[in-house]
Amino acid sequence: MLRAIQPELLDGLPPEHPDALGNRRDLRRLNQLMGNHRWIARTLDRHLRPREYALELGAGQGELTQQLFRRGLRADALDRWPRPAGWPAALAWHQADLQTFDAYDHYPVVFGNLIFHQFDDAQLAALGAQLRRSCRLIVACEPARRKSSQVAYRLLAPLLGFNRVSRHDGHVSIAGGFVGTELPRALGFTPADWALRCRTTWRGAYHFVAIRR
Repeated sequence: MLRAIQPELLDGLPPEHPDALGNRRDLRRLNQLMGNHRWIARTLDRHLRPREYALELGAGQGELTQQLFRRGLRADALDRWPRPAGWPAALAWHQADLQTFDAYDHYPVVFGNLIFHQFDDAQLAALGAQLRRSCRLIVACEPARRKSSQVAYRLLAPLLGFNRVSRHDGHVSIAGGFVGTELPRALGFTPADWALRCRTTWRGAYHFVAIRR
């Protein structure tokens, strides 16, 4: 199954559109079912150093960053969408495109949930070049690109009540996901300079961790 990048319907919607709100609801359920937030939190708990700041890429409504904050982890958020209402004053919200964001050097740790699959190899290479300059730890949870995942999602999404945006974008996300060492290779991370871990789960997640040697 070749990797394919296609536009997602959510990208064309304003944040408060009913379909966008429904998609956020569906993503909360999907993240819970896949265990994405729990895995990222455990991984950062294990590797984040005292007084070290992390940055979430593609934070959406910032729910994951706020969960980490409640656990005592220090993380800011980056997204093209505006700062959500009620955002904690102690956390920075960067409204920017992650491809042109110019303050990665403030964050030695970067993490993302269901974000890297939206970019082609050329875009990932450019992003990786920025991250390699200053980051020491990268954590990512992405869709595992498997036909079985697409079949399962096609069957389960209607049963779970997912809206049209979630059904479409979930299928597209899996097609843009990763297997093996595709993500570190696309980002330009080499085993000589980074300790790399890539694995897929039975729930359809692709886990990637890179630690600078």
